Amino acid sequence: MLYIRGMTDAGALRIGELSRRSGVSPELLRAWERRYGLLEPTRSAGGLRLYSLDDLARVQTMQQHLAQGFAAAEAAALTTRTARDDGIAAPAAKDELAAALLRFDDGAAHAAFDSLLAQFSIDTLLRDVVVPYLHELGERWERGEVSIAREHFASALLRGRLLGLARDWGRGIGPAAVLACAPGEQHDLGLLAFGLALRARGWRIVYLGADTPIASLADAVRSCDPTFVIVSAIDAGAFRRHAAELRQLAREARLCFGGAGAARTRVNADVLRLTGGPVDEAEQLTQLARR
Repeated sequence: MLYIRGMTDAGALRIGELSRRSGVSPELLRAWERRYGLLEPTRSAGGLRLYSLDDLARVQTMQQHLAQGFAAAEAAALTTRTARDDGIAAPAAKDELAAALLRFDDGAAHAAFDSLLAQFSIDTLLRDVVVPYLHELGERWERGEVSIAREHFASALLRGRLLGLARDWGRGIGPAAVLACAPGEQHDLGLLAFGLALRARGWRIVYLGADTPIASLADAVRSCDPTFVIVSAIDAGAFRRHAAELRQLAREARLCFGGAGAARTRVNADVLRLTGGPVDEAEQLTQLARR
């Protein structure tokens, strides 16, 4: 089992670990809990307050609202409302974003995305808005219902917004993950979403992005000593073409294959396939990291 400082066997966080992961001082965390009911700790047998990963997610959402200029009381109200209402209004919000992207309306698309950030947690934003929209966009493009120009416009805008959310995601003391697209693979939106879902669970992200040579990936792995290495590809052939290099990499690190290509690729017992949604797979990897 990986031991993460400050965590109990049940996965609860002491306030010091919650502070380290979120970057918020223990004093301020206690104030948010006392004044706004932001946190919902339990008690250990010895009377210690223990916080969950849901508490961490609420702190991170609170920080996002504060960065957007909301007063603390307003930010807390938005955060707790998000915790209650996540997923209820997300489909309608997704439609508003999709309509703006379809008509090449940069300003409206950014405004819709900002509205989503103000209403929903990162998990909900990814699971109920971004990922479903991208799937629908890809399917419509394949059917000839959406032009290449519209697909490129939407992908570029969303990629920029996700990268904005990824700022400082390499900081912290949680487990580290190295994320890279296989050589020749240019599609990295799913990998970005997965990295954000991991970060929401306290991970440190080392992001290498599209079209990463395996030799370069191996160099990064030796430098970072990550808990997991994730290689993503839409085309299963990307994994087959570099099978020997990937087998060697799997001897040096805990290797995962992600993306649509992973579902069509045979893997050895020491390689994990991530074929579900970014949020679900981030949760799975987080559970594995605790073992």
